[in-house]
Amino acid sequence: METTNSRPVTICVSGLKNSGKTALIEALIPMLAAKGIQTAVIKHHGHGFGDKIPDKPGTDTYRFLANGAHGIVIYDDETLVLVKRKSAEIADLISLFPESGLIIIEGGKTEPYPRIAMLRTGQDPANISSDDSTLLCAVTDPDYDATSLPAGLPRFDFGDFSPVADLIYKRFFTGS
Repeated sequence: METTNSRPVTICVSGLKNSGKTALIEALIPMLAAKGIQTAVIKHHGHGFGDKIPDKPGTDTYRFLANGAHGIVIYDDETLVLVKRKSAEIADLISLFPESGLIIIEGGKTEPYPRIAMLRTGQDPANISSDDSTLLCAVTDPDYDATSLPAGLPRFDFGDFSPVADLIYKRFFTGS
């Protein structure tokens, strides 16, 4: 399914470490694919690569990078992998996926895109404010104190992700 504009829909899934961001994204990809939405994911490496080479030691590409290559691309008939030594802007990364209907940024709590907040029991909703117009919904443990969330914000139970996929689909792909 194509988006209604020339760019993919972009949303963020944000929350503290171990809040379930990856679990939600893993579940959303096939659910949205079943609705015809091709999804790409952009994930920030929170610890940075430092001097580590993001490839397996002994491979040709590892050796190229270890010897100072500015970047490498390895590809076959179905897949390509790009490693480039440069800082990245989210807009540049989004532009790598023009064929996608949806791009999910894991993290991105300060990005200006619609956002799903992940909160587990005992986690402070400090990254949620009542005037945050980017919030789509919150995904929490069933026993999470929902009174700490902004009034009217849709809340879904962690582990039951199909309503989140439905919300994304209806909001961005059906015009409802």
